[in-house]
Amino acid sequence: MIKRVFGAIREFKVYVILAPILVGLEVFLEVLSPYLMAQLLDKGLNVPGGNMGQIVKYGLLIAACALVSLIFGASCGVATSRASAGFARNLRHDMYHKVQEFSFASIDKFSTASIVTRLTSDVSRVQQALMTVVRVLVRCPLMMIFSLIFCLRINGKITLIFLCAVPVLAVGLFTLMHFAHPIFDRVFKKYDRLNEVVEEDLRGIRVVKSFVREDFERKKFKTASDDIFNEFVMAERILSFNRPLMMVCMYTCQLLVYWLGAQIIVNSGGTEMTVGTLTSFMSYSTQLLMSLMMLSQVFVMITMSRASILRVDELLTEKSDIQNPANPVMEVKDGSVKFKNVNFSYGRTGDGRLCLNDINLDIKSGETVGIIGGTGSSKSTLVQLIPRLYDVTGGSIEVGGVDVRDYDMNALRESVSVVLQKNVLFSGTLKDNLRWGKEDATDEEMIHACQLAQAHGFISEMPEGYDTYIEQGGSNVSGGQKQRICIARALLKKPKILILDDSTSAVDTATDASIRRAFREEIPDTTKFIIAQRIASVQDADKIIVMENGRIDGIGTHDELLENNEIYREVYMSQQKGGGDFDGEEG
Repeated sequence: MIKRVFGAIREFKVYVILAPILVGLEVFLEVLSPYLMAQLLDKGLNVPGGNMGQIVKYGLLIAACALVSLIFGASCGVATSRASAGFARNLRHDMYHKVQEFSFASIDKFSTASIVTRLTSDVSRVQQALMTVVRVLVRCPLMMIFSLIFCLRINGKITLIFLCAVPVLAVGLFTLMHFAHPIFDRVFKKYDRLNEVVEEDLRGIRVVKSFVREDFERKKFKTASDDIFNEFVMAERILSFNRPLMMVCMYTCQLLVYWLGAQIIVNSGGTEMTVGTLTSFMSYSTQLLMSLMMLSQVFVMITMSRASILRVDELLTEKSDIQNPANPVMEVKDGSVKFKNVNFSYGRTGDGRLCLNDINLDIKSGETVGIIGGTGSSKSTLVQLIPRLYDVTGGSIEVGGVDVRDYDMNALRESVSVVLQKNVLFSGTLKDNLRWGKEDATDEEMIHACQLAQAHGFISEMPEGYDTYIEQGGSNVSGGQKQRICIARALLKKPKILILDDSTSAVDTATDASIRRAFREEIPDTTKFIIAQRIASVQDADKIIVMENGRIDGIGTHDELLENNEIYREVYMSQQKGGGDFDGEEG
């Protein structure tokens, strides 16, 4: 897992290697300074009349060590910053590209809010972990080792004090990490819930305000926020024992060092240990103990980061259930579609409730197929299997005489245009949005597609025309306008199969009829699937499919279904009598 996540360092490896080397040099010079200070005291100050030559010599050496150490430290900071920032950039890149490969089932598994949290907050924590590992986690052990070596050179007996303190700290630190990690694991999942609440509230802000539900949304947010607060309080309560434990060990060691050192100086008359060596010993003990304290803080940070690393790795290792075959077919011959004994379930293992059951269809290229059915009848699910947005649980689907699982996914989807129930426009100009259908589309091609979709009229009336800026989500155009822009975008692909999933529900019947007439006249060779609420939208189709509880209840023309299918007849009669549109939204 560590190798996989931190493999994102890539071209920044040189900085990751350079930083510890610079840290090592910085630490060595820092540790050398107390030794030089002891020499200055013993040879320059603690001699009769003083020795100015020795004072100047060792003073200059101490200053030089401090200056060079500063240079190494600053260089290490630059290298570490470049390494961590580059690593975070690469990691986000890898995660985002991985998400682009996800099937709808994988996206459903993680949720949008969770993916956003992993790409932002979790990556930031992993970035901090790298900075800590490269700099602090290298610095502290080196400082401890160098300080310990110098302490042993001065007096081995006193140094044993530190060796006794280390196991106490190690046991205490391990205990704290053991209890704190599960809490951080939970809290980051609760961040997903918080982001989900915020995202849902912002997306539906118009509904929230129209139903005066601000207080309800505030309570939802407060509940999610308080959950995170309570978990963090619990974690911090556990981790708060870290500093007292460190301070007790640190001050106990220092007191013992002072006491034993003073006794040695007095008893030996300064032959076994001098004031200078005791001073340097105290400096080394401070460095050693401070390194231990910093190391404990590092382990606390790594404990927090570990949960984020696991979440990042979970996303990176997700296996999409939709993959290209070994030798994919790269060209779709025509728009014919054949369903053979198709079953489908949203359960990843295929053992969930079947949404589609024993579907058999044979659609010839160029035919217009209407689909109607009640809420939850799986109309949208049926058409989403054609471009392989999901894979069938059982049976097979053929497009152009080839099983969709044998196609290169990009080649298949380039031949199928889908206008889904939820019409999505992106921030940018109208031209930018239309060119999602064809990246190099000319102005003439865009105008023609908009004419077919009955969108050219209202676009021409906009002050900026096709250069009009569309706000995020298309909030500055009406529902009907958004639908027509999305249809035009789909037509620009010049697809062999066009799927309209209830995509004219927000336009009036006259415009709906004009769109269907344009389809008949302008794209006769394109196979068209039209899911609709209104019978009028599909009654002139070559075939009309009536869906009920994931099964096909009837297939035929308008006249045939009026005569033979009870569901179709009831819907038609209710709409003729003004009973309202049939609810064709996918449940």
